[in-house]
Amino acid sequence: MSTPRAGHRPSAAAFRLGGSRLPRTVHPGAWWLWALGLATAASRTTNPLLLALILAVAGFVVANRRGDAPWAQAFRMYLFLGLFIIVMRVLFRIIFGAGAASGHVLVDLPEIPLPAWAAGIHLFGPVSLEHVLGGFYDGLRLATMIVCLGAANALASPKRMLKAVPAALYEVGAAVVVALSVAPQLIESVHRVRRARRLRGGAQKGMRALRSIAIPVLQDALDRSLALAAAMDSRGYGRNRHLPRAIRLLTGVLTLVGLIGVCVGVYALLDGSAPRYLGATMLPGGILVAGIGFVLTGRRINRSVYLPDRWRFAEFAVAACGLGTGALLYLTSRIDAGNLYPSLSPLAWPELAPLPVLALVVGALPAWLAPPPPLTVPRLGDTVPRPDATARTPTPGPADAGTTIREKSVR
Repeated sequence: MSTPRAGHRPSAAAFRLGGSRLPRTVHPGAWWLWALGLATAASRTTNPLLLALILAVAGFVVANRRGDAPWAQAFRMYLFLGLFIIVMRVLFRIIFGAGAASGHVLVDLPEIPLPAWAAGIHLFGPVSLEHVLGGFYDGLRLATMIVCLGAANALASPKRMLKAVPAALYEVGAAVVVALSVAPQLIESVHRVRRARRLRGGAQKGMRALRSIAIPVLQDALDRSLALAAAMDSRGYGRNRHLPRAIRLLTGVLTLVGLIGVCVGVYALLDGSAPRYLGATMLPGGILVAGIGFVLTGRRINRSVYLPDRWRFAEFAVAACGLGTGALLYLTSRIDAGNLYPSLSPLAWPELAPLPVLALVVGALPAWLAPPPPLTVPRLGDTVPRPDATARTPTPGPADAGTTIREKSVR
C-alpha cells in the first residue's frame, strides 16, 4: 500500500471521505431562520434555566461556526448589550415597580410622593424579592432574544444577504445592509490603523493618539463607501424600468398591506394572550399579499447577481433546527406551560422539562451539521497544508543528526 507523498494535497473527494467537509459559507438566510427560531423559543418562556440554555446554545454555535470577518466579532457586543438590558430592567422594577410591595421585602427605600395626576406610579418604596425576580426574568428573556439576533449577525454575512433580498426590497435591503456593516467596518479600520501605528513605533496613547487614529479611520471609511457605491452601480442598483403610475401605486399598496399583515401575524403568534385565529389568518394572508406585491414590484427593477447562493442540505438542516426549536417550545407553551413560566407568587424554583431541553438540543445541532466557515487566517491548532513536493527539504542524514537549523545556515 503506497503512502502519500509529503506535501501532497488530497482531493475534495478524499477530504469528504476522511470525515471532514470542505469549508464554505452557509446561506445567510439559513442562519437567520435558525436565530429567529431560537428567539421565538426565548419569547415563549421566562424560565431562567431554559433562557440560560438558549444563550449557551447560541454561543456554542457561534464559537464553532463563525468566521474571522469583521461582523463575526460583534457577538461579544450583543452579550454586553443583553447584560445592560437585564440591569436596567431590574433597576426600573426597583424605581417604578415598588411601592405597595408584598412578599419577601429585601430593602425598604423611602417612597417619593407624586401628584394626583400620577396615581398608580410609585417611586422607590419597599423592594420585594418577587419584584426583583420578575424584572430579572423579563430582562433575561429580552436579552436572550437580542443575543439570538446577534448570533445571526455574527454568522451571516450582511453583504451576501443582500443577494437573497427580493427585487422589490432591494433598495431598502441595500440601505439596511450598509447600516449593519458600518460598525463592524469601523472596528476593523480602528484595529488596522492601530496595528499600523504600532509597526511604525507610535507610542502615543489616550487623547493624544485620537488625532492620528481618527483621520486614517475616516479616510478608510470614505474609501470603502466609494468602493461600495461603485460596486452597487456596476450591479444595476437604482436602475428601474418605467411603469404606469397606477401599477406602481398598486404594487406599493400590496407590499405595504402585506408587510403589515405579516407583522400583525407574527406578533399574534409570539404573544400568548392574542387570539389564535388572528395569527393563523393574518400571517398567511400577509405573506400572500406581500408576495404578489413583490412579484409586481420586482418587474421594474434591473439588477445583476453574481454567483447566487444556493440552498443545499446544510442550509435546510440549519434552518430546520432553528424552526424546530421554536415549534417545540411553542407546542410546549400550548400543552404544558407550567415549567416555562416559574411562579413568583408563591415563589417556586424553576424546573426543566424533557421536551424543552430536547428542543434546545436540536437547536445546537448546526454546530456539527453546518460546514466550517472559510478562514483567511488559520486558527490555532488547524493543520496547514505543506508546499508542493518539489519544494520540500531533503531528509537529514546521519551527519546532520543533532544539528540545529541555525548551525546548518552557519555552515
